[in-house]
Amino acid sequence: MKEGNRKVDEQAREVISNIMLFDVSDPRLDLVTVTGCKVSYDRAYCDVFYTCEPDRYPEVEAALASARGHIRSLVAKKLDWRQAPELRFHLDETVDEAEKVGRYIAEEKKRMGAYETAAEQDEEL
Repeated sequence: MKEGNRKVDEQAREVISNIMLFDVSDPRLDLVTVTGCKVSYDRAYCDVFYTCEPDRYPEVEAALASARGHIRSLVAKKLDWRQAPELRFHLDETVDEAEKVGRYIAEEKKRMGAYETAAEQDEEL
């Protein structure tokens, strides 16, 4: 599958984000963030990347699976493309990975701070 261009990807992300925010009434999709889209070159497929709280992954996946057709029909109405792309939802785990790295850095700073404090106390003696 050839990749689309950034402008088309961003247009799809904006439209799908707005649809999920304003047009889909499923409470399981509250606080779900669309982080990006990749539209195929022929616009037949759209890979939608989303994120939410880690404890809600299964319920959000089920909600997106059940709302896929409705979201696709709304996308077709809002975009003036020849065909409505088939939507494929993927969990974006980069946010989770970034949080892990952030926690690791914070722990490392604490550890280094404690090490430096202990070294300073040793120097004073």
